[in-house]
Amino acid sequence: MQKATIQLETLSCPSCLQKIENAMKGLNGIDKDSVKVLFNSSKVKVDFDSASLSIETIEKAIQDLGYPVIKSKVKVA
Repeated sequence: MQKATIQLETLSCPSCLQKIENAMKGLNGIDKDSVKVLFNSSKVKVDFDSASLSIETIEKAIQDLGYPVIKSKVKVA
């Protein structure tokens, strides 16, 4: 498993948080219990299996919802 911290542009509403959280939990290879969307800091923290999912796929899923990704950090869990 790898841990990703993804910095987004400022989130403007709590429903944005719910949309991102649901999208993350819908991806194959995500540890669903690890998904955390931090509203105040506009960050997404998630654990994922790098064998079945790439950070680029995770970023694309967020960007497809209309939330620009500023940067991502990945480290081995």
